[in-house]
Amino acid sequence: MSIQQKATTNAVSDGGALLRALFDAIPGRAAFLDVELRYRYVNREFLASLGTTEDCVVGKCVEEVLGPEAGASYRAAMPGLVAGKPQHLRRTIEEDGARRSLEEELKPFAPGGAMQGVVCVAHHVAEPEECETTHAEWLESHKAREAIHSAVVDSALDCIVVIDAQGHVVEFNPAAAATFGYSREEAIGKTVAELIVPPEMRASHDAGLARFRSGGPSSVIGKRVELEAMCANGSRIPIELAITAVGSGPSALFTAHLRDLRPTREAQAQIERQREALYQSEKLAALGSLLAGVAHELNNPLSIVIGQALMLREAAQAHAILDKQFEEFADRGTKIETAANRCARIVKIFLAMARQREAERGRVEIPELVERVLELLSYGLRTAGIEVTKDIPADLPPLLADSDQLHQVLLNLVVNAKQALEAQPAPRRIAIVARAEPSTQKLEILISDNGPGVPDAIRNRIFDPFFTTKPQGVGTGIGLAVSRGLIEAHGGSLVLEPQQPGVGAVFMMRLPIEATETAVVANGSAPSQSATRQRRALIVDDEVEIAGLLAEILRRLAFDCEIATSGEQAKQALAEKAVDLILCDIRMPNGDGPALYDWLGVEHPQMTNRIAFVTGDILGPAADRFIARSGCPVVEKPFAPEEIRQVVDLLCDETGA
Repeated sequence: MSIQQKATTNAVSDGGALLRALFDAIPGRAAFLDVELRYRYVNREFLASLGTTEDCVVGKCVEEVLGPEAGASYRAAMPGLVAGKPQHLRRTIEEDGARRSLEEELKPFAPGGAMQGVVCVAHHVAEPEECETTHAEWLESHKAREAIHSAVVDSALDCIVVIDAQGHVVEFNPAAAATFGYSREEAIGKTVAELIVPPEMRASHDAGLARFRSGGPSSVIGKRVELEAMCANGSRIPIELAITAVGSGPSALFTAHLRDLRPTREAQAQIERQREALYQSEKLAALGSLLAGVAHELNNPLSIVIGQALMLREAAQAHAILDKQFEEFADRGTKIETAANRCARIVKIFLAMARQREAERGRVEIPELVERVLELLSYGLRTAGIEVTKDIPADLPPLLADSDQLHQVLLNLVVNAKQALEAQPAPRRIAIVARAEPSTQKLEILISDNGPGVPDAIRNRIFDPFFTTKPQGVGTGIGLAVSRGLIEAHGGSLVLEPQQPGVGAVFMMRLPIEATETAVVANGSAPSQSATRQRRALIVDDEVEIAGLLAEILRRLAFDCEIATSGEQAKQALAEKAVDLILCDIRMPNGDGPALYDWLGVEHPQMTNRIAFVTGDILGPAADRFIARSGCPVVEKPFAPEEIRQVVDLLCDETGA
């Protein structure tokens, strides 16, 4: 080895680890050659480009590694390198199946003045055509990124507003335009403060921007906050705000994502209203269960009072022919019967309101319906000092409708009118007017009051579910919505009439007039008695007074009656003697009505067509299901003797008894 080669080797070996690290960090193909142009060190990229290893390169000359053409260009550059001048070479190589240009920079390594080697670094150089292609690809990629950015911003559901460090708007997406009422063209260039920041918050906003520009901390960047924003029309809306800063100082940009909280808060309010409605529904369900028990307990004694009062009146009237003093007894019996009937009607009204069942349409007389509603509300109306006037012709055509549902609607409207008048000075008036319109075949019912009326701002919302103007705990907001639904289910309409001077709220209910079948009412005359034998009846009721009253009514219809106080006693009585008719309670200890009916189906199937049920538990779900299953006639307690006569006539006509 020559003195120069030894010097070169020593130069490479001194600080070898550092030299290797430096060479490997050089971007491009780097190599160190001695003065004879033999490779002494190459970096990883050099070896990777040739697909070889260090052992196959180090120690070999340029011609052996890169070929004769490269070797000739390197040796031609040696005089300049010896003179201390860097040399630039450019050659074409075959790589990955394509010809590519390679630019090499050769620098002399001459510590102390004498050249000991050459440092060579090579890079790929793009041809003009390749540069044009690369530039076109970059432009296309840039356009694609811009399109994606625009699509994301424009299709965002939230508002996106971008401002510069001075607060001027540089981006305003369609969601922001729709929410705040400014077009993009109107918003760009203006300060965000004058667009959407409420006046009382602008000073704080400007101070925050100034503090950020000067390098100070921000109280909102990177956080989610809820506050109010201002729209173009001056209205305020609740928003959720999140701000991201890009850059710092005077060149910073701020991207604000704003979400309109009105739908969220409305949904929350809707959930609260539904929760309250569910609570009210649960209370009504509990009330219905309570009413079932109360009705059963009240209907039994009311039946006794009504029946005995009627019997007393009839007996007194019979004796009044001979003794005028009995007329007073007859009058007292009539008063007792009237009061008891009123109690019975109120119980039945509450039961009808609490029933959960499908609509059952039948003949409905409007004058009678209005009287029932006013009778139920008479005490509250009277104590509130409210005068009710009626204009209801007696010859109004009947409706084919569900009486209970129409009763509920009319009751709701009158109660609403009463509540609207409670804060009004006297006089307080409610008017109910009904009329038939032959041209439209509609029956119209108007309920009006002289209260404050319905404000224009909420007239189009009063039929919305859960909307109410009443204080919390007074109204649920479902009365008018349910009422409209019930009337529309009947093919009619319920509307709030336009405001009239001097008149409060006026509700108009229109219902179609349909043909109704005339019910056949029994004349009450006693059926002809069998010529061969007296008819027998079995009365089954655990209330002895009720059973005795039924027996007295049936004896007047020429029946021989036997009483049983339970289903088990009834089975024993039927085993001893046959009967023509059975009147049975549904709820009893020691064998109830359904159990007796099922027993008859096995032991005496012909009697399943000769049994009727007298009950005060018509609201109970079990009783309701049994009545639907059996199809037997039912008389609700409290009852009048005429109702018993009609059921007897019905059973006797069907069975020929």
